[in-house]
Amino acid sequence: MNAPSQKNTDFEFVAQSKIPTSKGNMFVRAYRNRVDGTEPVAIFFQDPRNEQELPVRVHDACFTSEVLGSQKCDCREQLDYAIDYIAQNKGVVIYLQQEGRGIGLANKIAVYSKQEEGLDTVEANRVLHFPDDAREYGIAAYMLEDLEIQSISLMTNNPRKIEKLRELNVNIVSRSAVHIPPNPHSHGYLQTKQEKMGHLLKVISDT
Repeated sequence: MNAPSQKNTDFEFVAQSKIPTSKGNMFVRAYRNRVDGTEPVAIFFQDPRNEQELPVRVHDACFTSEVLGSQKCDCREQLDYAIDYIAQNKGVVIYLQQEGRGIGLANKIAVYSKQEEGLDTVEANRVLHFPDDAREYGIAAYMLEDLEIQSISLMTNNPRKIEKLRELNVNIVSRSAVHIPPNPHSHGYLQTKQEKMGHLLKVISDT
């Protein structure tokens, strides 16, 4: 796969490498966002070019769960699910460095500290004057165009993500849910996302 022509000077392709993993040869295609300095990657096992309705997960980094093993959310499980899926089927995981729904890791820990006082995830963000969700997806749209993907089936529970990507002219023809059963630590967080942020989840109040 060749480097793309640079139509958007805010974003750039950097390099692609093949990485052997327990799931097979993984291809990691790296990019750089000149606006915020982040370096997202596209992950795939089979060439995604010219695919229609390709399963795609646009995933935002979560250090606390993916590295530390926090059970406060389901981010690590969603990432594992998506990578397992694309290892068995054609598909792409776009991994963006947008910690804490876009507010950054240190601010996310500040939000956690407020949650320890009894606030939910939305209330904690607001009391600290952070938006409920600050994530942007311009570079994800750029990456999908660079990969020459014609249309996608977006692996998400978040209607805002669908809306934002469609505003960027990403051709989303269907959605597939990523349902991770809640644990005792994540239940309240997921219920808040369902009730206050409109996430398409199946969290039962009395579990």
